[in-house]
Order: sequence, then structure tokens, then C-alpha cells
Amino acid sequence: MDRDAADLPDPNAEYTMRDLSAGSMGLDSRDDRPTITDIQTTVVDGTFPWTIVRVYTDDAAGTGEAYWGAGVPALIDRMRPFVVGECPLDIDRLVEHLIQKMSGEGSIAGPTVTAIAGIEIALHDLAGRLIDVPAYQLLGGKYRDTVRVYCDAHAGEEGDPDSTAATADRLADRYDALKFDLDVPTGSDGDRANRHLRPAAIDRQAAIVERVTERVGDRAQVAFDCHWSYTAESAQRLAAACEQSDVWWLEDPVPPENHDVQRRVTRETSTPIAAGENVYRVHGHRRLIEEGAVDVIAPDVPKVGGMRETRQIADLADTYYIPVAFHNVASPVGTMATAHVAAAVSNTLAVEFHSEDLDWWDELVEERVIVDGQIPVPDDPGLGVTVDRDVLAEHALSGETLIDPV
Repeated sequence: MDRDAADLPDPNAEYTMRDLSAGSMGLDSRDDRPTITDIQTTVVDGTFPWTIVRVYTDDAAGTGEAYWGAGVPALIDRMRPFVVGECPLDIDRLVEHLIQKMSGEGSIAGPTVTAIAGIEIALHDLAGRLIDVPAYQLLGGKYRDTVRVYCDAHAGEEGDPDSTAATADRLADRYDALKFDLDVPTGSDGDRANRHLRPAAIDRQAAIVERVTERVGDRAQVAFDCHWSYTAESAQRLAAACEQSDVWWLEDPVPPENHDVQRRVTRETSTPIAAGENVYRVHGHRRLIEEGAVDVIAPDVPKVGGMRETRQIADLADTYYIPVAFHNVASPVGTMATAHVAAAVSNTLAVEFHSEDLDWWDELVEERVIVDGQIPVPDDPGLGVTVDRDVLAEHALSGETLIDPV
């Protein structure tokens, strides 16, 4: 018989362990403190299967988003007993409590961290609503009222330089920052499994970079994404071939596991190199930052561990004078959470927008999120966005439970 993940026994219950629950910490349980009563999730069929997270008290609710992926809603259900009855204002402690309780199920990296991030973002929205402050204020205040957006656009057909440049030309009228994929099949790739780029493939990719950057000129900065596709040697040759073009950054040219290789590629080219979306928490980003393995760090807020975790990554990067370009493939909920973080840290470059071709993206919330290539950071309590339940119902995956109103 199937059982809800939250009904499973706590695998850590038989062990003496570091328990950070309010009861074990002897924290005040006054009646006037708000208390979490439930957590719900709804998966939306968007650009990706977005996981919307809702944390409830008796009088209010906060909305967050976890990075998409199989198993994330079940993990959030699994964590429900660890936060129900807790005060939602104790965000740091609750996150550390979940990391400890979920340690046996992988709270160092992967979907467990992503699930915790979704809860953490919802807690920032809820806490802001409860004490009547915007989420950026919970992170220390803001450096800017608007956050720059960079639009991630599809490359031209089969990596055609001219059609990609035409797309860039069109989008540069709306955004002053763009990103295109370079790792699209071109017919000259050879054996894609061995990660080796043949000279013809490098010539084709360098031509895309050259045509796009020349076409947009000074109207937009342009980055290019490789999705961890190449060997160190191929990545170095590609980066060298792009050095004469005005590249904002070349993203993830090598797989994410080996930071020594990442450092080698970055140090041996003048083309700026970005990475970070596929590592987790501040510990995962530490060597990339401390060893100069990136020119731009690119964490993803709903994936990396949440808003405060991302703030720590940005602060560490700032001590090495490394800017932050926030990877983001989220719905308007996760995008606005990222914008609050981006407003609160000094070294922000821009926040990614990955849904240019999804015509109902901005309808999921009642407020307008992107205005003239920027995200105005709202001063309303919490994240400052409200999910439109009718749009949510229209696009929720079959069988999903809709979030309850408050």
C-alpha cells in the first residue's frame, strides 16, 4: 500500500543526534509566536515542471519554489513533520534543522537541498508577510531598486550563425543582456560522447559568437552556454577562439565535478568563464571562488539551498571581487525570490530569464515581474507576488493538489 512520504518513520529517531527543533533547543513557545501548520506543493507544467511550495500558519501563508526535478515534492512532504509546530520566523535554524534531519537522505547536494530551498524561500515570503517587511529586508536591505535581467534565448536552427544573430538582434530591442547555447548539434561535432570538439565545430561556434556580438554591438552584453559539454583541451581551444569577440562570459565549458580542471580552463584564457549552477550550497562553491576557478559565479537560488545560502555565496565571492550572475529557470515566484537576493548583495550582475517563449509565464502571478528588461524589486511584504490560483489550476500537472487560500 502506498504511503505518503510524511508518514514514513523518522530514520534518525533511534540515534542521538544534533536536534535543532525548538523543543530540543529549549526555545520559548509563547502563544503569541506564529506556528507552522502545514506545507503543500503544486507542480506546474511550465518551461520546466516548476514545484511551487506553500508554508502555512493559522493566519498567513508564504509561497516559494523549489528547483524542478523528480522526487522534490516527495522530499518536501517528507520534511513536513520536522517543521510543523515550529516558528516560521526562525529561518536559519529551521534550515539547519532540516539539513541535519535529512542528512541520511542527502542534504549536502542534490534534490534534498533543492527541496529545502523551496521551503526556505516560502519561509522568507511568510516571515516578510508576518512582520510586514519585504524579503530583501530580511537579507540586510538592498543595494538597488531594480535588478537587470538577461534573457536566455534559443540558438538558431542547427547552430546557424546568421539565424542566431537575427534572434539576438530582435531580442536586443527588449533586453540589454542575452545568453545563447553553443552546444547545439551542428553536424560537425563528431563523437559527442567523448567531449572532443573538432576544429570545424570550434569554427562554427566561434562564428556564432562573432556574428551575434557584432550584430548587437553595444546594445546588449551576450553570454554563451556550453552545458558542461567539453574536455579541458576542447574548452581551452573554444575559449581561445572567442577571445577576439566581446563575450560577457562563456558558461560551463567543462563538467562541474572537477574544480581543478575548471580552474585550469579559466586561468588559461582571457574569455571570462562562468560556472556554479550545478554545485550546491556555499561549500560547493568555495573552491571555485577561493581558487579563482571562475570569473563569474552563477548559483541558482531555488536549487543551491535558498535565499540566505545564496547570499553567503555572493558574500564569499565579493571578498575575491567576483561578480554574481544568477542562474534561473524558475517561474515568477522563484524569479522574484532571486531578485530579492540580487537586490541585497553588492556584486550582482543580472538574473536569468529562461521563459521568453512561454506566453503565459507572467500570468502565474498577479503582479508584473519583468518591466523593460528589469525586475523592479517590490516593497510589499514577503516576495511581493501573489499566485493566481486560476492560472495555477489551468497549468498544474494532472492530479496535483492546488494550494489552499488563506
